[in-house]
Amino acid sequence: MDDKSYFDMVDVTPAEIFAWADANKTTPKTAAASIENAIDFLKPFQEAGDDVIYIGISEDMSTTCNVLRLAASDLEYDRFFVINSMNLSTGIGLQVLRAADMAAEGKSAEEIVEAISEARVDVRASFVVDTLTYLSRGGRCSQATALLANTLQLKPRIEVKMGKMGVGQKYRGKYGKVILKYVKEMEEALLKSDKKRVFVTHTVMDQEIVDEIKAYLESLQYFDEVLETNAGGVISSHCGPGTLGVLYYEK
Repeated sequence: MDDKSYFDMVDVTPAEIFAWADANKTTPKTAAASIENAIDFLKPFQEAGDDVIYIGISEDMSTTCNVLRLAASDLEYDRFFVINSMNLSTGIGLQVLRAADMAAEGKSAEEIVEAISEARVDVRASFVVDTLTYLSRGGRCSQATALLANTLQLKPRIEVKMGKMGVGQKYRGKYGKVILKYVKEMEEALLKSDKKRVFVTHTVMDQEIVDEIKAYLESLQYFDEVLETNAGGVISSHCGPGTLGVLYYEK
């Protein structure tokens, strides 16, 4: 932002990103952590003799996984394992929590890596964006497409498949109704999914809409946990305010 770098959720928040983006009519540039940052982060774990499993954003979207591999190589850290999540946001979080459950059960690092890597294709991640303005500013769709979509109140569903993002169904109408329709259309799949947990992840938006989605998911009386999380700087920068997704593991 203005040729100055910020650490996500340390030096800058999504709300501040939106304020800057709207004032400057552009979006921030996002980048992976430097290898120096990665080395500094890993050193304490290596010195403590810990096994570490890193589950990173899809390698089709970022170089982050490779940065961590290079850092571990420089440190000669042979008990460090990298998993390409083939996903993003809490599509990664689901995998991290499952890995943590397995670690608590006493599974070895190798067993966890094998299981998480095998099951990563079962993560279902999708979200609906309220405006295409931010995707347009970032070069992910044309200004003409964004203008037309915003004028017609089109709200595209973005889906993550095999590590890449693509456009699925396009909804039309007011955002609150669109979001509820998006989630209700998943009901059959949700009731066949892993019941351990489901995530509602969103950027800055009307909390009443979020609460309505959470209440709907809880009304299914199926999931052990319905978790709400706020999207960080990368998702916020590219998708803008009013983005919400429901993420879960398929059985």
